[in-house]
Amino acid sequence: MYAIFENGSKQYRVSVGDVIKVEKLNVEVGKTVEFPVILTADEKGIQVGAEVSGVKVTAEVVSHGKAKKIIVFKYKAKKNERKKQGHRQPYTQIKITAIGATAPKAKTAKAAKADAAEAAAE
Repeated sequence: MYAIFENGSKQYRVSVGDVIKVEKLNVEVGKTVEFPVILTADEKGIQVGAEVSGVKVTAEVVSHGKAKKIIVFKYKAKKNERKKQGHRQPYTQIKITAIGATAPKAKTAKAAKADAAEAAAE
């Protein structure tokens, strides 16, 4: 089974146990994070859209770091114009622990009373 989720305007294809690098997240190492799923695929077939509305990818943060340095060199011929810059993109390395539906949230006491009042009114 695999799932596709979106983070930082990028989409990632993951399976349980994968370790991937995503855009930097403000989450401490060892904590878990959830991502909404766009698509899932397993032996039953592919599910997209409303079929995966409650499905989440759960991952554990392994580490934070910076990618390999890239050089950005801007140059204009015959103008003696040169600009050299380096860039290291920060990332968060995560390990996928689960792919599946999240448990429905329990109703608050106020919402439960409102539902009971509506049922009694009918």
